[in-house]
Order: sequence, then C-alpha cells, then structure tokens
Amino acid sequence: MSSFTLDDRARISIELAITARSKDEPRLRRQEESLRGLGMTGAEIDAARRGTSFDARTSLVVAFAVAQRDGDIATIGTLRERMRRAGIGSEIIGQIEEIVRREDRAPCGLTDAGA
Repeated sequence: MSSFTLDDRARISIELAITARSKDEPRLRRQEESLRGLGMTGAEIDAARRGTSFDARTSLVVAFAVAQRDGDIATIGTLRERMRRAGIGSEIIGQIEEIVRREDRAPCGLTDAGA
C-alpha cells in the first residue's frame, strides 16, 4: 500500500501544471489562490506551473500528469515505473490519469501550443 496520497496540494498542483498554458486567467488565479491558501509559497506554485515540485514524489506525479496531457508515451512509461518504485500505487496513478482526462474535456482555452 502506498504512503503517498493525492491531497489537495498535489491535486491542485497537478491541475495547475496541466492547465498552465490556458488562457483562462480567472481559473489560473483561483488555482494559485487555492495553493496559497494551503500554505504553498510562490516558488512552490511556480514549480507546479512548470510541471515539477520541491517534493520528490509530488514532482513525479505532476510530471506524469504533464506527460499524460502531452501524450508523451516514452516519458509516461518511465515515470510510471519511477512512481511505482517510489511507492506510488496504481490507484494513485489511475486518479492522476482521471484528473488529466477530466481537464482534457474541460473548456480551458488552451493556446495553439497546448492544443
């Protein structure tokens, strides 16, 4: 069983990372405000926006979500294995994949680079 859980900080970090190219400024501001409300610093929020984290396991799950969003099959496979070795179970991996699927269906006004 994994000791890692997708808490609010991890979930919103994932959402911020996969929607960072969005033109939906109010949504991006809400995500940032939520993270600040959870005690994250500006540097931690900037890291999430870039698809990483200062926490090793959170960095893996955020990078995995970005790779899922981008359809980067090679990186997905590599990160999936690294997550398993880090104690992040298949249930968490499935939750991350669902977050990405949900965001893919949400109208968020991605730029041409993100489409």
